[in-house]
Amino acid sequence: MAVYRPIRDLDWPLLVITLSLCALGVLQIYSATAGTKWQDAWWKQALFVATGLGMMWLASMFDYHALLGRVFYLYVGCIGLLITTAVVGNKVFGSTRWIRVAGFTLQTSEFVKIVLILLVAKYLADLKSETLDWRDLAKLGGYVGLPMLLVMKEPDLGTSLTYIPILVCGILMVGLRWKYLLVITGILLITLPIGYHFLKPYQKDRLVSFVNPDRDPKGTGFQVIQSRIAVGNGGMWGRGAKESSQTHLGFLPVPHTDFIFSSFAEEHGFVGIVIALVLYFLLIMQIVQNAQTATDRAGLYVCMGVAALLLFHVLVNVGMVIGRMPVTGIPLPLMSSGGSNTWSIFLMLGLVNSVRLRRFVN
Repeated sequence: MAVYRPIRDLDWPLLVITLSLCALGVLQIYSATAGTKWQDAWWKQALFVATGLGMMWLASMFDYHALLGRVFYLYVGCIGLLITTAVVGNKVFGSTRWIRVAGFTLQTSEFVKIVLILLVAKYLADLKSETLDWRDLAKLGGYVGLPMLLVMKEPDLGTSLTYIPILVCGILMVGLRWKYLLVITGILLITLPIGYHFLKPYQKDRLVSFVNPDRDPKGTGFQVIQSRIAVGNGGMWGRGAKESSQTHLGFLPVPHTDFIFSSFAEEHGFVGIVIALVLYFLLIMQIVQNAQTATDRAGLYVCMGVAALLLFHVLVNVGMVIGRMPVTGIPLPLMSSGGSNTWSIFLMLGLVNSVRLRRFVN
């Protein structure tokens, strides 16, 4: 049920940091897409941010306990939504990830993240033991694994991988015996090579190009090579807005979505990179601070799930553009162009504020 809370009780530092990152993103999208077929992307992103703020406000006004009490219904709804997307969704570039709702094209897998954060938090908060046993691990793995498989089927390996840090963070927060950890590690070492054979050809090419991008510099390695050149071109202070050669001469692919950090680095240099990464660090630390002051374990797990997910996004995206991670299509939070990802993050930050506001309930 929606509950009013004084505006002063909201996490204003969190909001300021969030809007600062959004502003950097909108400005970079404007600069990177000027004179291209994507030149309208900046004002669309500004609209996504504005509506996202409204979503964040609404989410913060809801008691997260009410959502936790209905999380299994939300989970079933998400599974149904993913199946619906697979059946009637829009197919773009060979992937069926989007569905049209009220005139908007939504990537349904982005919103599944929110439900998984709530589901893992609910399950772990209800545990009566101090550590997880095999039965708990199997249940949690099944809950997270089912939507992962459905998203991988779309195919969208990148988004499916973002579900993993939610699960891992929750498990590590509760505690895991060393023998369980060793067995899980052994299983992963055995299954990963097998799983490689089930990947799509383009996904295999991305892994190969990650290991050796110079093997096919004009094909599978092109994105990584051009991205690294763009980052290096920025130097200390950057080349300035609209002055970047890699971005504006068309060498850098999709400079406003997955590779926005490359474009940003080329135009604003090492100084700009440090500013952006410090803002992300402060954002995640502010979420962790809310976790530390949560009134119950469920609130703690919700906040830490959000923090783990954002950290994973940043590390993988930044690692991807400098050639330290495979190209997976994972966007940079709050900066990459895209409505579904932006809205889902604002809803998550609304949940963090909901946890914070429960501290002021008498």
